[in-house]
Amino acid sequence: MIQETATSEAQPKPQLGNPTRNFTVQLSPTPRGARLARLLATEQLRSWAIPLDPARQIVAELATNAATHSRVPGRDFRLTMYVIAGILRIEVTDTRGDRAPCPQVPAPDGESESGRGLLIVAALADRWGWDPGPRPRKTVWAELVLDHAPKPGNPNSGARGAFSQEPTTAK
Repeated sequence: MIQETATSEAQPKPQLGNPTRNFTVQLSPTPRGARLARLLATEQLRSWAIPLDPARQIVAELATNAATHSRVPGRDFRLTMYVIAGILRIEVTDTRGDRAPCPQVPAPDGESESGRGLLIVAALADRWGWDPGPRPRKTVWAELVLDHAPKPGNPNSGARGAFSQEPTTAK
């Protein structure tokens, strides 16, 4: 189920004159579901005229983590993105609330093919963290501050420059 809402001209505008936007999709916890999360997020960001990067990379990492480390057969994961007051929030909710996300430093030999996802999220996001949800869920989230609105017709304008340059992690 895909849901999207946006304020219209007839509705009152949120604080600071920024429209509130929301997108939610439920996906299978498989490599295909993770890939579809990235593709759908990319198209949604384009429709909102928000720079694609680093948001789509964050979606890719969080969705891959949900499909790889938090997979429970028969239980989907949910991708939610919304923009409020100039902040893009990306959330991935899975059904492994018993496993807290923990950034791992990859092995020094460089042969490890996994374990970098949350380090990448921490480097790209302005803030990130996780929240326990109703059992058995948890939500891993990342926020990007939109410094300025992209130019209409060019969703990639200012791709990295449109976001704050100083990543921080949640406490």
